[in-house]
Amino acid sequence: MALPNPPTHPEPATGELAPTALGTRVWLAVIIIGLVGQIAWTVENLYLNVFVYDTITDDPNAIALMVALSAIAATTAAILIGPLSDRVGKRRLFIVSGYVLWGLTTMLFGFITIDALAALIPVVSAVTAATAAVVLLDCVMSFLGASANDAAFNAWVTDVTSPDNRGRVEAVLAMLPLLSMLLVFGGLDGLTKNGDWQMFFIVVGALMVTSGLVALVLIRDVPNEPVQRDSLWRSIVHGLRRESIKDNPRLYWALTALAALGVSTQVFLPYLLIYLQRYLRIEAYALVLGVVLTGAAVISVLGGRVIDRVGKLNAMLPAAAIYLSGLILMIFARGLLPVILAGLVTMSGMMLTTAAVGAAIRDYSPPDRVGMVQGLRMIGYVLIPMVIGPFIGAAMIRGADEYYEEFGLLKQVPTPGIFVAAAVVSLLIVIPVRALRRTHG
Repeated sequence: MALPNPPTHPEPATGELAPTALGTRVWLAVIIIGLVGQIAWTVENLYLNVFVYDTITDDPNAIALMVALSAIAATTAAILIGPLSDRVGKRRLFIVSGYVLWGLTTMLFGFITIDALAALIPVVSAVTAATAAVVLLDCVMSFLGASANDAAFNAWVTDVTSPDNRGRVEAVLAMLPLLSMLLVFGGLDGLTKNGDWQMFFIVVGALMVTSGLVALVLIRDVPNEPVQRDSLWRSIVHGLRRESIKDNPRLYWALTALAALGVSTQVFLPYLLIYLQRYLRIEAYALVLGVVLTGAAVISVLGGRVIDRVGKLNAMLPAAAIYLSGLILMIFARGLLPVILAGLVTMSGMMLTTAAVGAAIRDYSPPDRVGMVQGLRMIGYVLIPMVIGPFIGAAMIRGADEYYEEFGLLKQVPTPGIFVAAAVVSLLIVIPVRALRRTHG
Protein backbone atom coordinates (compact mmCIF):
# COMPACT_ATOMS: atom_id res chain seq x y z
CA MET A 1 0.00 0.00 0.00
CA ALA A 2 1.31 3.44 -0.90
CA LEU A 3 2.80 5.49 1.88
CA PRO A 4 1.56 9.05 2.42
CA ASN A 5 4.06 11.74 1.63
CA PRO A 6 5.34 13.65 4.68
CA PRO A 7 5.71 17.40 4.49
CA THR A 8 8.57 18.39 2.25
CA HIS A 9 11.62 19.55 4.16
CA PRO A 10 15.31 20.13 3.45
CA GLU A 11 17.49 17.15 2.76
CA PRO A 12 18.30 15.30 5.98
CA ALA A 13 21.85 15.27 7.22
CA THR A 14 23.93 12.29 6.20
CA GLY A 15 23.02 9.23 8.23
CA GLU A 16 20.30 11.07 10.12
CA LEU A 17 17.37 8.90 8.97
CA ALA A 18 17.03 5.23 8.12
CA PRO A 19 15.65 4.83 4.57
CA THR A 20 11.89 4.36 4.56
CA ALA A 21 10.72 1.14 2.92
CA LEU A 22 8.30 1.36 0.00
CA GLY A 23 5.64 -1.30 -0.59
CA THR A 24 5.75 -3.87 -3.37
CA ARG A 25 2.85 -2.25 -5.20
CA VAL A 26 4.64 1.12 -5.27
CA TRP A 27 7.89 -0.38 -6.53
CA LEU A 28 6.07 -2.38 -9.23
CA ALA A 29 4.23 0.74 -10.37
CA VAL A 30 7.41 2.82 -10.38
CA ILE A 31 9.29 0.22 -12.41
CA ILE A 32 6.59 -1.01 -14.82
CA ILE A 33 4.76 2.24 -15.56
CA GLY A 34 8.00 4.19 -15.50
CA LEU A 35 9.76 1.71 -17.81
CA VAL A 36 7.03 1.64 -20.44
CA GLY A 37 6.90 5.42 -20.38
CA GLN A 38 10.63 5.53 -21.04
CA ILE A 39 10.29 2.98 -23.85
CA ALA A 40 7.86 5.41 -25.46
CA TRP A 41 10.26 8.32 -24.95
CA THR A 42 13.14 6.23 -26.36
CA VAL A 43 11.13 5.73 -29.53
CA GLU A 44 10.25 9.43 -29.63
CA ASN A 45 13.71 10.77 -28.80
CA LEU A 46 15.90 8.33 -30.76
CA TYR A 47 14.04 6.12 -33.19
CA LEU A 48 11.68 8.76 -34.49
CA ASN A 49 14.76 10.72 -35.55
CA VAL A 50 16.11 7.67 -37.37
CA PHE A 51 12.67 7.10 -38.93
CA VAL A 52 12.69 10.63 -40.35
CA TYR A 53 16.35 10.35 -41.42
CA ASP A 54 15.91 7.00 -43.18
CA THR A 55 12.47 7.41 -44.75
CA ILE A 56 11.83 11.13 -45.22
CA THR A 57 14.81 13.55 -45.13
CA ASP A 58 18.43 13.74 -43.97
CA ASP A 59 18.20 17.47 -43.15
CA PRO A 60 19.39 17.83 -39.51
CA ASN A 61 17.28 20.97 -39.16
CA ALA A 62 14.14 18.89 -39.74
CA ILE A 63 15.10 16.67 -36.82
CA ALA A 64 16.02 19.67 -34.66
CA LEU A 65 12.69 21.37 -35.48
CA MET A 66 10.74 18.21 -34.63
CA VAL A 67 12.56 17.82 -31.34
CA ALA A 68 12.03 21.47 -30.42
CA LEU A 69 8.31 21.56 -31.25
CA SER A 70 7.62 18.28 -29.48
CA ALA A 71 9.42 19.66 -26.43
CA ILE A 72 7.15 22.71 -26.49
CA ALA A 73 4.09 20.45 -26.72
CA ALA A 74 5.30 18.21 -23.89
CA THR A 75 6.12 21.16 -21.64
CA THR A 76 2.75 22.77 -22.32
CA ALA A 77 1.07 19.52 -21.29
CA ALA A 78 3.00 19.29 -18.04
CA ILE A 79 2.34 22.94 -17.22
CA LEU A 80 -1.40 22.42 -17.70
CA ILE A 81 -1.97 18.88 -16.46
CA GLY A 82 0.36 19.03 -13.44
CA PRO A 83 -1.56 21.82 -11.69
CA LEU A 84 -4.85 20.28 -12.82
CA SER A 85 -3.92 17.04 -11.08
CA ASP A 86 -3.04 19.07 -7.96
CA ARG A 87 -6.58 20.47 -7.98
CA VAL A 88 -8.44 17.29 -8.93
CA GLY A 89 -6.28 15.03 -6.75
CA LYS A 90 -6.81 12.05 -9.10
CA ARG A 91 -3.43 11.40 -10.61
CA ARG A 92 -4.41 7.78 -11.35
CA LEU A 93 -7.07 8.98 -13.80
CA PHE A 94 -4.55 11.04 -15.77
CA ILE A 95 -2.00 8.22 -15.80
CA VAL A 96 -4.34 5.48 -17.01
CA SER A 97 -6.17 7.48 -19.69
CA GLY A 98 -2.99 9.22 -20.80
CA TYR A 99 -1.04 6.01 -21.36
CA VAL A 100 -3.85 4.47 -23.41
CA LEU A 101 -4.18 7.51 -25.69
CA TRP A 102 -0.39 7.85 -25.88
CA GLY A 103 -0.13 4.30 -27.20
CA LEU A 104 -2.89 4.72 -29.78
CA THR A 105 -1.22 7.87 -31.12
CA THR A 106 2.16 6.16 -31.37
CA MET A 107 0.68 3.47 -33.63
CA LEU A 108 -0.27 6.11 -36.20
CA PHE A 109 3.38 6.84 -37.10
CA GLY A 110 3.53 3.50 -38.87
CA PHE A 111 1.07 4.76 -41.48
CA ILE A 112 3.00 7.90 -42.50
CA THR A 113 4.97 7.41 -45.73
CA ILE A 114 6.08 9.70 -48.53
CA ASP A 115 4.06 7.70 -51.07
CA ALA A 116 0.89 7.90 -48.98
CA LEU A 117 1.24 11.65 -48.50
CA ALA A 118 2.04 12.18 -52.20
CA ALA A 119 -1.24 10.50 -53.09
CA LEU A 120 -3.24 12.48 -50.52
CA ILE A 121 -1.66 15.91 -51.15
CA PRO A 122 -0.33 15.90 -54.74
CA VAL A 123 0.11 19.69 -54.92
CA VAL A 124 2.65 19.76 -52.07
CA SER A 125 6.12 18.25 -51.97
CA ALA A 126 5.75 14.72 -50.62
CA VAL A 127 8.82 15.19 -48.43
CA THR A 128 7.45 18.44 -47.01
CA ALA A 129 4.04 16.88 -46.38
CA ALA A 130 5.50 13.79 -44.71
CA THR A 131 7.79 15.90 -42.54
CA ALA A 132 4.90 18.14 -41.49
CA ALA A 133 2.72 15.10 -40.70
CA VAL A 134 5.39 13.51 -38.51
CA VAL A 135 6.09 16.78 -36.69
CA LEU A 136 2.38 17.38 -36.02
CA LEU A 137 1.74 13.83 -34.82
CA ASP A 138 4.89 13.98 -32.68
CA CYS A 139 3.52 17.10 -30.98
CA VAL A 140 0.22 15.34 -30.23
CA MET A 141 2.00 12.25 -28.94
CA SER A 142 4.34 14.35 -26.80
CA PHE A 143 1.41 16.25 -25.29
CA LEU A 144 -0.32 13.02 -24.28
CA GLY A 145 2.88 11.39 -23.06
CA ALA A 146 3.91 14.35 -20.94
CA SER A 147 0.42 14.54 -19.44
CA ALA A 148 0.49 10.90 -18.40
CA ASN A 149 4.15 10.37 -17.55
CA ASP A 150 5.90 13.63 -16.78
CA ALA A 151 3.00 15.43 -15.11
CA ALA A 152 0.78 12.83 -13.44
CA PHE A 153 3.11 9.85 -12.93
CA ASN A 154 6.07 11.90 -11.73
CA ALA A 155 3.86 13.86 -9.34
CA TRP A 156 2.50 10.56 -8.00
CA VAL A 157 6.07 9.34 -7.39
CA THR A 158 6.74 12.43 -5.29
CA ASP A 159 3.49 11.79 -3.40
CA VAL A 160 4.47 8.25 -2.38
CA THR A 161 8.16 8.85 -1.55
CA SER A 162 9.98 10.77 1.17
CA PRO A 163 13.30 12.65 1.33
CA ASP A 164 15.19 9.72 2.84
CA ASN A 165 14.37 7.27 0.02
CA ARG A 166 14.16 9.53 -3.01
CA GLY A 167 17.80 9.01 -3.98
CA ARG A 168 17.14 5.30 -4.49
CA VAL A 169 13.84 5.86 -6.27
CA GLU A 170 15.27 8.59 -8.49
CA ALA A 171 18.26 6.39 -9.35
CA VAL A 172 15.88 3.66 -10.49
CA LEU A 173 13.89 6.19 -12.52
CA ALA A 174 17.11 7.54 -14.03
CA MET A 175 18.12 3.98 -14.95
CA LEU A 176 14.83 3.24 -16.74
CA PRO A 177 15.70 5.25 -19.90
CA LEU A 178 18.82 3.12 -20.28
CA LEU A 179 16.92 -0.10 -19.70
CA SER A 180 14.25 1.01 -22.14
CA MET A 181 16.84 1.67 -24.83
CA LEU A 182 18.33 -1.76 -24.19
CA LEU A 183 14.94 -3.43 -24.54
CA VAL A 184 14.04 -1.50 -27.68
CA PHE A 185 17.41 -2.17 -29.29
CA GLY A 186 17.36 -5.83 -28.35
CA GLY A 187 13.72 -6.57 -29.08
CA LEU A 188 12.66 -4.20 -31.84
CA ASP A 189 15.76 -2.91 -33.64
CA GLY A 190 15.49 -5.73 -36.17
CA LEU A 191 12.18 -4.31 -37.38
CA THR A 192 13.76 -0.93 -38.12
CA LYS A 193 16.73 -2.53 -39.87
CA ASN A 194 14.29 -4.38 -42.14
CA GLY A 195 12.37 -1.17 -42.75
CA ASP A 196 9.23 -2.52 -41.07
CA TRP A 197 8.47 0.74 -39.30
CA GLN A 198 4.73 0.11 -39.27
CA MET A 199 5.01 -3.02 -37.14
CA PHE A 200 7.60 -1.27 -34.96
CA PHE A 201 5.21 1.53 -34.02
CA ILE A 202 2.24 -0.81 -33.62
CA VAL A 203 4.12 -3.04 -31.16
CA VAL A 204 5.33 -0.08 -29.10
CA GLY A 205 1.88 1.52 -29.08
CA ALA A 206 0.21 -1.72 -27.98
CA LEU A 207 2.69 -2.02 -25.10
CA MET A 208 1.81 1.48 -23.94
CA VAL A 209 -1.94 0.79 -24.06
CA THR A 210 -1.37 -2.36 -21.99
CA SER A 211 0.67 -0.43 -19.43
CA GLY A 212 -2.22 1.99 -19.01
CA LEU A 213 -4.43 -0.94 -18.03
CA VAL A 214 -1.72 -2.19 -15.65
CA ALA A 215 -1.63 1.26 -14.04
CA LEU A 216 -5.35 0.89 -13.37
CA VAL A 217 -4.47 -2.04 -11.10
CA LEU A 218 -1.21 -0.83 -9.50
CA ILE A 219 -1.64 2.92 -9.06
CA ARG A 220 -3.49 4.19 -5.99
CA ASP A 221 -4.00 7.87 -5.24
CA VAL A 222 -2.49 8.85 -1.90
CA PRO A 223 -5.24 9.54 0.68
CA ASN A 224 -5.31 12.90 2.45
CA GLU A 225 -2.70 14.35 0.10
CA PRO A 226 -2.71 18.21 0.15
CA VAL A 227 -5.01 19.52 -2.62
CA GLN A 228 -4.41 22.90 -4.24
CA ARG A 229 -7.39 25.25 -3.87
CA ASP A 230 -6.16 28.03 -6.16
CA SER A 231 -7.86 28.49 -9.50
CA LEU A 232 -6.31 26.51 -12.35
CA TRP A 233 -4.83 29.66 -13.88
CA ARG A 234 -3.25 30.75 -10.59
CA SER A 235 -1.90 27.24 -10.11
CA ILE A 236 -0.36 27.25 -13.59
CA VAL A 237 1.37 30.62 -13.28
CA HIS A 238 2.33 30.26 -9.61
CA GLY A 239 5.67 28.67 -10.34
CA LEU A 240 6.62 31.36 -12.85
CA ARG A 241 6.14 34.25 -10.43
CA ARG A 242 9.08 36.14 -8.99
CA GLU A 243 7.70 35.67 -5.48
CA SER A 244 7.71 31.90 -5.88
CA ILE A 245 11.35 31.93 -6.97
CA LYS A 246 12.25 34.17 -4.03
CA ASP A 247 10.39 31.96 -1.53
CA ASN A 248 12.00 28.68 -2.72
CA PRO A 249 15.39 29.45 -4.27
CA ARG A 250 16.72 25.91 -3.77
CA LEU A 251 14.00 24.47 -6.00
CA TYR A 252 14.81 26.88 -8.83
CA TRP A 253 18.57 26.45 -8.57
CA ALA A 254 18.07 22.68 -8.73
CA LEU A 255 15.87 23.13 -11.80
CA THR A 256 18.59 25.31 -13.35
CA ALA A 257 21.14 22.55 -12.76
CA LEU A 258 18.79 20.08 -14.44
CA ALA A 259 18.44 22.44 -17.41
CA ALA A 260 22.22 22.74 -17.83
CA LEU A 261 22.56 18.97 -17.80
CA GLY A 262 19.61 18.60 -20.18
CA VAL A 263 20.97 21.03 -22.78
CA SER A 264 24.28 19.18 -22.75
CA THR A 265 22.68 15.77 -23.30
CA GLN A 266 20.42 17.05 -26.09
CA VAL A 267 23.43 18.30 -28.05
CA PHE A 268 24.42 14.71 -28.88
CA LEU A 269 21.59 12.31 -27.99
CA PRO A 270 19.34 13.04 -31.00
CA TYR A 271 22.22 12.17 -33.31
CA LEU A 272 23.83 9.34 -31.32
CA LEU A 273 22.51 6.38 -33.29
CA ILE A 274 23.33 8.06 -36.59
CA TYR A 275 26.85 8.85 -35.29
CA LEU A 276 27.52 5.24 -34.32
CA GLN A 277 26.18 3.84 -37.57
CA ARG A 278 27.32 6.39 -40.13
CA TYR A 279 30.43 8.11 -38.73
CA LEU A 280 32.09 5.37 -36.67
CA ARG A 281 30.64 2.70 -39.00
CA ILE A 282 30.16 0.30 -36.10
CA GLU A 283 28.00 -2.52 -37.43
CA ALA A 284 27.56 -3.99 -33.96
CA TYR A 285 26.19 -0.73 -32.55
CA ALA A 286 23.41 -2.69 -30.82
CA LEU A 287 26.12 -4.55 -28.88
CA VAL A 288 27.77 -1.27 -27.93
CA LEU A 289 24.51 0.15 -26.67
CA GLY A 290 23.58 -3.08 -24.92
CA VAL A 291 26.78 -3.24 -22.89
CA VAL A 292 26.82 0.50 -22.15
CA LEU A 293 23.18 0.68 -21.12
CA THR A 294 23.33 -2.45 -18.97
CA GLY A 295 26.46 -1.29 -17.17
CA ALA A 296 25.20 2.26 -16.67
CA ALA A 297 21.86 0.96 -15.38
CA VAL A 298 23.59 -1.14 -12.72
CA ILE A 299 25.85 1.74 -11.73
CA SER A 300 22.84 4.07 -11.51
CA VAL A 301 20.91 1.76 -9.16
CA LEU A 302 23.94 1.20 -6.93
CA GLY A 303 24.69 4.91 -7.01
CA GLY A 304 21.23 5.72 -5.71
CA ARG A 305 22.10 4.28 -2.32
CA VAL A 306 25.31 6.30 -2.27
CA ILE A 307 23.34 9.47 -3.11
CA ASP A 308 20.99 8.85 -0.17
CA ARG A 309 23.98 8.21 2.08
CA VAL A 310 26.21 11.18 1.17
CA GLY A 311 23.40 13.60 0.30
CA LYS A 312 22.07 14.79 -3.04
CA LEU A 313 23.95 18.07 -2.98
CA ASN A 314 27.29 16.43 -2.22
CA ALA A 315 26.80 13.97 -5.08
CA MET A 316 25.99 16.46 -7.84
CA LEU A 317 29.41 17.76 -8.90
CA PRO A 318 31.26 14.40 -8.64
CA ALA A 319 28.55 12.82 -10.79
CA ALA A 320 28.77 15.71 -13.29
CA ALA A 321 32.56 15.28 -13.41
CA ILE A 322 32.09 11.63 -14.40
CA TYR A 323 29.71 12.71 -17.15
CA LEU A 324 32.16 15.34 -18.44
CA SER A 325 34.99 12.78 -18.44
CA GLY A 326 32.85 10.44 -20.53
CA LEU A 327 32.10 13.13 -23.11
CA ILE A 328 35.82 13.89 -23.46
CA LEU A 329 36.53 10.18 -23.95
CA MET A 330 33.79 9.97 -26.61
CA ILE A 331 35.56 12.67 -28.65
CA PHE A 332 38.54 10.39 -29.17
CA ALA A 333 36.96 6.94 -28.94
CA ARG A 334 37.23 4.83 -32.11
CA GLY A 335 36.46 1.16 -32.46
CA LEU A 336 34.19 -1.16 -30.51
CA LEU A 337 35.91 -1.42 -27.10
CA PRO A 338 36.97 2.24 -26.70
CA VAL A 339 33.44 3.41 -27.59
CA ILE A 340 31.93 0.96 -25.09
CA LEU A 341 34.19 2.22 -22.30
CA ALA A 342 33.66 5.89 -23.13
CA GLY A 343 29.93 5.38 -23.48
CA LEU A 344 29.76 3.60 -20.12
CA VAL A 345 31.42 6.53 -18.35
CA THR A 346 29.23 9.07 -20.16
CA MET A 347 25.91 7.36 -19.50
CA SER A 348 26.77 6.48 -15.90
CA GLY A 349 27.70 10.08 -15.14
CA MET A 350 24.60 11.38 -16.86
CA MET A 351 22.28 9.07 -14.91
CA LEU A 352 23.94 9.74 -11.54
CA THR A 353 23.76 13.49 -12.07
CA THR A 354 20.12 13.24 -13.12
CA ALA A 355 19.33 11.13 -10.04
CA ALA A 356 21.01 13.51 -7.59
CA VAL A 357 19.46 16.66 -9.04
CA GLY A 358 16.05 15.06 -9.63
CA ALA A 359 15.84 13.77 -6.06
CA ALA A 360 16.71 17.23 -4.74
CA ILE A 361 13.91 18.75 -6.82
CA ARG A 362 11.42 16.34 -5.20
CA ASP A 363 12.71 17.32 -1.75
CA TYR A 364 12.27 21.03 -2.49
CA SER A 365 8.77 20.65 -4.03
CA PRO A 366 5.91 22.30 -2.03
CA PRO A 367 3.61 19.43 -0.91
CA ASP A 368 0.46 21.09 -2.29
CA ARG A 369 2.05 22.00 -5.65
CA VAL A 370 3.83 18.78 -6.64
CA GLY A 371 2.05 18.66 -9.99
CA MET A 372 2.93 22.27 -10.70
CA VAL A 373 6.60 21.47 -10.14
CA GLN A 374 6.42 18.84 -12.89
CA GLY A 375 5.66 21.64 -15.33
CA LEU A 376 8.70 23.55 -14.11
CA ARG A 377 10.74 20.37 -14.37
CA MET A 378 9.63 19.95 -17.98
CA ILE A 379 10.68 23.51 -18.74
CA GLY A 380 14.10 22.78 -17.24
CA TYR A 381 14.75 19.28 -18.56
CA VAL A 382 12.72 19.15 -21.77
CA LEU A 383 11.72 22.53 -23.22
CA ILE A 384 14.96 24.47 -22.73
CA PRO A 385 17.28 21.53 -23.54
CA MET A 386 15.33 20.31 -26.57
CA VAL A 387 14.88 23.78 -28.03
CA ILE A 388 18.56 24.68 -27.60
CA GLY A 389 20.56 21.42 -27.56
CA PRO A 390 19.64 19.83 -30.92
CA PHE A 391 20.30 23.07 -32.79
CA ILE A 392 23.77 23.28 -31.22
CA GLY A 393 24.34 19.72 -32.39
CA ALA A 394 22.98 20.53 -35.86
CA ALA A 395 25.31 23.55 -36.08
CA MET A 396 28.30 21.35 -35.21
CA ILE A 397 27.24 18.84 -37.88
CA ARG A 398 26.84 21.50 -40.55
CA GLY A 399 30.13 23.11 -39.55
CA ALA A 400 32.02 19.82 -39.89
CA ASP A 401 30.55 19.42 -43.40
CA GLU A 402 31.16 15.67 -43.59
CA TYR A 403 29.09 13.29 -45.68
CA TYR A 404 28.70 9.64 -46.59
CA GLU A 405 27.27 8.18 -49.76
CA GLU A 406 24.18 5.96 -49.83
CA PHE A 407 22.53 4.81 -53.05
CA GLY A 408 24.42 7.51 -54.96
CA LEU A 409 23.26 10.28 -52.60
CA LEU A 410 25.41 12.30 -50.19
CA LYS A 411 24.06 12.58 -46.64
CA GLN A 412 25.39 14.73 -43.80
CA VAL A 413 26.83 12.78 -40.92
CA PRO A 414 27.37 13.73 -37.23
CA THR A 415 30.99 14.08 -36.09
CA PRO A 416 32.78 14.10 -32.69
CA GLY A 417 32.12 17.83 -32.55
CA ILE A 418 28.75 17.09 -30.95
CA PHE A 419 30.57 15.72 -27.89
CA VAL A 420 32.90 18.73 -27.76
CA ALA A 421 29.91 21.06 -27.63
CA ALA A 422 28.13 18.86 -25.07
CA ALA A 423 31.20 18.90 -22.82
CA VAL A 424 31.45 22.70 -22.94
CA VAL A 425 27.76 23.11 -22.07
CA SER A 426 28.03 20.61 -19.19
CA LEU A 427 30.40 22.96 -17.36
CA LEU A 428 27.48 25.32 -16.74
CA ILE A 429 26.09 22.97 -14.08
CA VAL A 430 28.76 24.26 -11.68
CA ILE A 431 26.98 27.62 -11.39
CA PRO A 432 23.63 26.42 -9.97
CA VAL A 433 25.25 23.76 -7.79
CA ARG A 434 27.49 26.39 -6.18
CA ALA A 435 24.40 28.56 -5.63
CA LEU A 436 22.64 25.59 -4.04
CA ARG A 437 25.52 25.19 -1.62
CA ARG A 438 25.18 28.84 -0.59
CA THR A 439 21.43 28.55 0.01
CA HIS A 440 21.48 25.09 1.60
CA GLY A 441 20.80 24.99 5.33
